[in-house]
Amino acid sequence: MDRLLRMEKDEFVTQMQAEVRRLLEGVADAVNDAATGNVISGSEMQVRDLMAEFRRKAFETAVQMRIDSTESSFSPSEGCQGQQQAEQGKSKPQHTQRERADQSPAGPLARRRGRR
Repeated sequence: MDRLLRMEKDEFVTQMQAEVRRLLEGVADAVNDAATGNVISGSEMQVRDLMAEFRRKAFETAVQMRIDSTESSFSPSEGCQGQQQAEQGKSKPQHTQRERADQSPAGPLARRRGRR
């Protein structure tokens, strides 16, 4: 996968419309709930947080939709030919039980110096 394909812009807008509505309703509620005489100071932090959450959701959705559009067009059978498949499984086995590749495993009573 060398590059990402473009997402469907209309699909993104359609998907985000419900989020826009929730955002605007939240802004209206924050401003309406603020005390008279303190409308700005009583609502601006809540509105800021609502906007930040919307920005995060919009960006995450857009990036995910672009990735999804690329993955949906990817065929796993393309590019898996002879040499690549033959190389699978050739890796060295991983050492278990804290064994070192260059030494034999430490006995059960072995300790590090300086620790108690």
